[in-house]
Amino acid sequence: MPAFNEGAPCWADVALPDLAAGRAFYGELFGWTFQDQGEEFGHYTMALRDGAKVAALVPRPDPSMPTAWGVFLAVADVADTTDKVRAVGGQVAFGPDAVADSGVMAGIVDPGGSFVGLWQPGGHEGFERVAAPGAYAWSENHTREAEAVDAFYRDVFGYASQQVGDGVHLDYRVWSVPGAEDPSLGRLKLGDAPEEDPGYQVYFAVGDCDDAAATVRRLGGQVLAGPAESPYGRTAVVADDQGARFAVIDLERRSDGTPGR
Repeated sequence: MPAFNEGAPCWADVALPDLAAGRAFYGELFGWTFQDQGEEFGHYTMALRDGAKVAALVPRPDPSMPTAWGVFLAVADVADTTDKVRAVGGQVAFGPDAVADSGVMAGIVDPGGSFVGLWQPGGHEGFERVAAPGAYAWSENHTREAEAVDAFYRDVFGYASQQVGDGVHLDYRVWSVPGAEDPSLGRLKLGDAPEEDPGYQVYFAVGDCDDAAATVRRLGGQVLAGPAESPYGRTAVVADDQGARFAVIDLERRSDGTPGR
């Protein structure tokens, strides 16, 4: 099981209006099987790949809520972290809330308007498999308030950041959490066009990006961008058949010729 440093992405789930349709879509796309946690937990449904917990599907409780993927960051103390969030200009959307003996959660909104969850682990630690086909690979914060957002995550989580691109035509930073050898997530500055709202984009690893994109189309989803080569893998941005946006990446197919993880 992966170990999660403070501030590292440790879990992802998707809120869907039709849970059965979500199981059918993601089961075929990623080879996931599912465990419904029952009525007591609102039918929160764990997604497994080869027996390892890799994500979850959530019945959307309120039609006003977005159909979207969400990311959770690992924290040792949710209450302490939410205090820090308020102190440096973020908002606490909900929590801290205990989830039986699984852990404690909260939701926050950063100064750029991106929502992200906090998870203080108990019985549920988070991803049991990462960076392998059918499992979480990466996430990035898409924002128009790049400077304020960089400062916020530095102050709350101690993120170090490194610029990728020239900062003008492409303003992208990789963020590293304290104690981690490799970058943990990214930050992309959006342009002025209103087509995309601020938020986190989740990437899942696949064995073949082009096949995955074709499968998304066949299952009634959309391919929004790509497939395209990058130094990190061949990627495509897609949406499922209910409109939840995410990305797929073949970590082995890198445009700079370096081997994948």
